[in-house]
Amino acid sequence: HFYKRYLTATPVHIYMTSIIRLTPLSGGGDESPHCYLLEVDGFNILLDIGWDEKFSPSFITTLSKVVPKVDAVLLTYPDLPHLGALPVAVGKLGLSCPVYATVPVYKMGQMFLYDIYQARHNIEDFTLFTLDDVDATFEKITQLKYNQTVVLKGKGQGLALTPLPAGHMIGGTIWRIVKDGEEDIVYAVDYNHKKERHLPGCDIERLSRPSLLITDAFNTTYTQARRRLRDEQLMTNILATLRNSGNVLVCVDTAGRVLELAHMVDQLWSNKDSGLLAYSLALLNNVAFNVVEFAKSQIEWMSEKLMKVMGEKKANPFQFKHLKLCHSMAEVNKVPAPKVVLASMPDMECGFARDLFLQWCSNPKNSVILTSRSSPGTLGRDLITNGGDRTIPIEVRRRIKLSGLELEQFREKEKSSSSKHHSSLVEEALDDESDSDTEMEVVTKAGDAKAKVKHDIVMKAETGKKQSGFFKSNKSKYPMYPCVEEKIKYDDYGEIIRIEDFLMDTSEPVDDLAEVVEEYEEDVPDKEEVPTKCVSTVQNFQINCGIQFIDFEGRTDGESIMKLTAQLKPRRMILVRGTEENLTAMKDFCSDVIGGENNIFVPKNGEVVDATTERFIYQVRLRDSLFSTLNFNKAKDGHLAWVDGVIKMTDDERVDIIATDVDEDTAEPTAPAQPVIPVLVPLPDDQVVGHSTNFVNELKLSDFKLVLTKNGIPSEFQAGNLMCGHSSHVQLRRHESGRVMIEGCLSNEYYTIRDLLYQQYAIV
Repeated sequence: HFYKRYLTATPVHIYMTSIIRLTPLSGGGDESPHCYLLEVDGFNILLDIGWDEKFSPSFITTLSKVVPKVDAVLLTYPDLPHLGALPVAVGKLGLSCPVYATVPVYKMGQMFLYDIYQARHNIEDFTLFTLDDVDATFEKITQLKYNQTVVLKGKGQGLALTPLPAGHMIGGTIWRIVKDGEEDIVYAVDYNHKKERHLPGCDIERLSRPSLLITDAFNTTYTQARRRLRDEQLMTNILATLRNSGNVLVCVDTAGRVLELAHMVDQLWSNKDSGLLAYSLALLNNVAFNVVEFAKSQIEWMSEKLMKVMGEKKANPFQFKHLKLCHSMAEVNKVPAPKVVLASMPDMECGFARDLFLQWCSNPKNSVILTSRSSPGTLGRDLITNGGDRTIPIEVRRRIKLSGLELEQFREKEKSSSSKHHSSLVEEALDDESDSDTEMEVVTKAGDAKAKVKHDIVMKAETGKKQSGFFKSNKSKYPMYPCVEEKIKYDDYGEIIRIEDFLMDTSEPVDDLAEVVEEYEEDVPDKEEVPTKCVSTVQNFQINCGIQFIDFEGRTDGESIMKLTAQLKPRRMILVRGTEENLTAMKDFCSDVIGGENNIFVPKNGEVVDATTERFIYQVRLRDSLFSTLNFNKAKDGHLAWVDGVIKMTDDERVDIIATDVDEDTAEPTAPAQPVIPVLVPLPDDQVVGHSTNFVNELKLSDFKLVLTKNGIPSEFQAGNLMCGHSSHVQLRRHESGRVMIEGCLSNEYYTIRDLLYQQYAIV
């Protein structure tokens, strides 16, 4: 009774290909900031969420249409062109999905947004986002380390996200998105493969043959000068200007590329032979102190050379000896001239760089050095393109204190609004129960920071502690008995002991009371409550100072981009952000490397690109009547079922509840046109043709041996075959075609082993 049996079909390996689509919201076919919607099997990932320097409202309109369906956001760099619109998306548009970024992008991103907020607030009534929005936004960010893989669950089942080093800025990221361990998508923009003083190069060489590469063409035709030559140009310009008793303005960003320049110039000043010690050096932005402190704490994200210095000399490379940190124009004006000032912003649309430029541009002794190219239409880009020695009209915007009639009108308005407030509060108090223990909090509206509330006794929160700087302060006022609760100050060793608390009090009680009252009265007026207004005038400025662009952007040059792309050999490519000339040059080059123009896409903003690897794969919608009849079997990577049906390209989208929802979503005329999804309907019973049984899996006999051992059945390998059973009566061997063959004497043990073998397959 010897029985031989082949499994009736070759074990099938299912290749889980994915449907991949990309829609540029910004950065498609032009030099606008990065923001792309990537769809992988229905899971929507927003790649960056940048905003231009002028905060164009049209982008927010576009973004608002896609925010409801975004499932995750990936951030690459901490600057405005990569995360500028994030506070608006979270605070105003209701973005609530997870946001992923590296630790430095999280910390420095906050600094960028704080700085841009304060720079705008100093010259206009900036209402696009608040500092509260910035804080709320960054609470949503999941911080990652390099090469730390995040495996998504739920809707994103099967997706894995990994950040890789990209250079350019601290924490800069190349994102690797892998679906089911097979489809790998690489998003690499603005990367830098060269080592710098404070950063290592990117790891893009480690990636080989990705399914899809999304990259920019910003520098494709750009030829970069050698680093030594650029350093010499900077040094020569600074020395020549300072020796001529002129000042040097170096336009830098807030917390990204500024670290490279700050470290470099501080090293130059440390060199006694440079002849620079006689001159002043300053870093000027609203968050200069915080930026340097964060840089000190993130040395492990920087180059090996800096880590070595930190380890051997026990000296932090960002503990600057010569660079003075300034946070206002008043502070920088106190720095003795001639001086070199690193000031934000590089686009010069706002910030201290613009203010200093307007002060210094008419003096031919001064010099302005631009270190990066900003968007077309900005003052910084205009100076790079057209240089100096000309007169240009520039809008001068300032925030000034109210005076005279305007101040009186403001006080009157304030008085009337506060009296209304008071009467409404009295009404509320009368409505409340007399025995209520709750405190009545009177908070003025966010936009009405100057309004004062009058009560018999007004107690101010945190008396005696004045807020400095631009960071938000909650100035709530409470009608209550005067009772000040001092916060206990403590450090790592516990509560800080105040010697005053333990000294004998010999003064008169009346004098003490008088002192307390005086202190309280002095604290009521607040600097922030001085009424101000914003004024704007257009003035002509004669640019007599020297203007020079020295590239410290930290991006890979055109020749290297092409070499790295040729080395990567991606199966498909999507090219974004760049001039038409750059995009065309990159596309022509990649056509030779990849082969076939159908594998290279250059989408415009709003254009949907279908970058699915397999060409003959289609998405279909199942009718409920068909879905309910399917018999699913568990396989290794999911569940499988055999379907007999007919595809219909029907216009009747209302086939079930799900279809109705989809129809409503896609019915908006403004939304990008989605491809029509055909419907799969069941075949009539008389037309269903049977099919042979399929066993789906790639079974290894060594794995099956472990299954047998768990079930108490002995087995051993002999000449590549697996001998099973107590008497080795059953044999399993693999055929050349990949089939597994089972043979042996008919017995209870044979059927047990066969059943266990069947359990290893999804049978459809």
